[in-house]
Amino acid sequence: MSKGTRIIRINEEIKKELSEIIRNEIKDPRIKDTLVSVVNVDTSSDLKICKIYISVMGDKEQKENVIEGLKNASGFIRREIARRINLRNTPEFIFKLDDSIEYSIHLSRIMDEISHNSGDDTHD
Repeated sequence: MSKGTRIIRINEEIKKELSEIIRNEIKDPRIKDTLVSVVNVDTSSDLKICKIYISVMGDKEQKENVIEGLKNASGFIRREIARRINLRNTPEFIFKLDDSIEYSIHLSRIMDEISHNSGDDTHD
């Protein structure tokens, strides 16, 4: 198995377990009361650092609170990941905000509005 395939498999496993931990294990109200999705996981080849891209539906303050809550819970998250996934080294987690889902929804609304408005013009 190539090293790239191994990292891809590890990324997917971390993403799955982390989603489960965020949804069911973390009790922090900054995270629990907000819609949070793990969009992507990018682990370095030496398994020292793992960048976690998080999507948060909400305003800027809610997004900042969720990232802060995840940073505060990173020790707990790391222990849980180590317990659930058999890795020699459990990476250090870096949480980053990802607005791609929100941006996609925004673009979809604009496209719907354009198609709706162009449909109105044909009836004049």
